[in-house]
Amino acid sequence: MNFERAFEALLGHEGNYLSAEAARRQGDPGGETKFGISKAAHPGEDIAGMTLERAKAIYLRDYWSPAGCDAVPDAIKFDLFDTAVNSGVKPAVRILQKACRESEDGVLGPRTLQAIQSMHPSDLRLRFSAGRRLLWSELKSWPVHGRGWTIRQAKNDLA
Repeated sequence: MNFERAFEALLGHEGNYLSAEAARRQGDPGGETKFGISKAAHPGEDIAGMTLERAKAIYLRDYWSPAGCDAVPDAIKFDLFDTAVNSGVKPAVRILQKACRESEDGVLGPRTLQAIQSMHPSDLRLRFSAGRRLLWSELKSWPVHGRGWTIRQAKNDLA
């Protein structure tokens, strides 16, 4: 999987425009959002005027590249990217490190990459998915958003 395909798949999870008021009503701490790009995470961006191309550039710059998605096996690329978007880059990498039984420092370095390469891709993906669900279950927002997150992961697993 490459970034282009991952971005298209991600848009299946991320909605169009959500006003700050609508986000407040839904309990979404990201606030105003378009194409999944939130005002909270990107305060300098014109969210209402966000173009698809601008969103794509932000996803590449802030999530795909920093998470190291190009360096991991295809079986885990989208899950790592989606987790970086949903939970942050460092938490996504820590989940990956835990999945491959490496020290969890949130940096995708040579030791983690070597550990990843030593695992069967389907085992890595299964362990990563479990780690992601464990992270969510520990969040205080789980009662509000847990069902949606679980559906998101299930759709990824079935894709």
